[in-house]
Amino acid sequence: MKKYIQSTVYVLFVLVTFFALIKSFMTYKNPLNFYENPLVWFSIIGFVAVIILKEVVNFIATEKAKELQNEKDGIIPEVPKDWLKELLKSWTKSKAIEEEQEIILDHNYDGIKELDNSLPPWWVYMFYATIVFAVVYLVRFQVMDGDTPAMEYEKAVAQARLEINKFKSTAPDLITAENVILLTDASDLKRGRAIFNINCASCHLSDGGGSIGPNLTDEYWILGGGIKNVFTTISNGGRSGKGMIAWNKTLKPADMAKVSSYVLSMQGTTPAQAKEPQGEKWVEEAEQQEVPEAISEELNE
Repeated sequence: MKKYIQSTVYVLFVLVTFFALIKSFMTYKNPLNFYENPLVWFSIIGFVAVIILKEVVNFIATEKAKELQNEKDGIIPEVPKDWLKELLKSWTKSKAIEEEQEIILDHNYDGIKELDNSLPPWWVYMFYATIVFAVVYLVRFQVMDGDTPAMEYEKAVAQARLEINKFKSTAPDLITAENVILLTDASDLKRGRAIFNINCASCHLSDGGGSIGPNLTDEYWILGGGIKNVFTTISNGGRSGKGMIAWNKTLKPADMAKVSSYVLSMQGTTPAQAKEPQGEKWVEEAEQQEVPEAISEELNE
């Protein structure tokens, strides 16, 4: 009765799981995508595991029944050869302890005798392999002047840098400290002001006068002024341990360019409570453009 119940449960499980898998393959677009449908993989693994376990149990039960029947009939089964021991013996060629008298050398020191056992074949073959490898290595790197691992690494890094520079030069939306420009469009500056008020005003105040952070309206800069320096500071953060955090993981490059341009648009304004100057006076480069007065007035409306 117990065996009948176990067989019934096994058959039901196999049938239900099988039809569930067929249904999932017909329903899901990517049924074998583990991240989208992990239950499908769990069902497959469980289905296969149950079948294998069932077969293993049947095999063990069959072998056990044969042993009991042979024992009942008085049949002594032949002991199979231990193939693992035979394999190890063929790969050692060493004499057994009972045969060591045949390979004892005539060396005796204070009762210690030396055996002339042969080396294991696997050890000898590995030794020959190292000799072949050494010859190939010598010819490859010394005779034919091949690239060493260090040279291959340097070439790979140089190729990667070329591909990165090519990508930077062709990517239309990629903004870095090298190619960032001062934005003067009113919409860009409004976007920069919105980002500034959300992320920067808590330390620099909404008018840029400075609180925890420095004053952004004067001519003095701790890490340099100008669009490139301001963009780099926002992207990488301020001074280590006591400066602003890096925003390159939070803000997009385009937004960092806009907020940098908005920060520079504050130059020359009069905040309500201006913090004392910090850093060194920055002389604006000639090629950098100033924010037109009309845009400044529009931002202040």
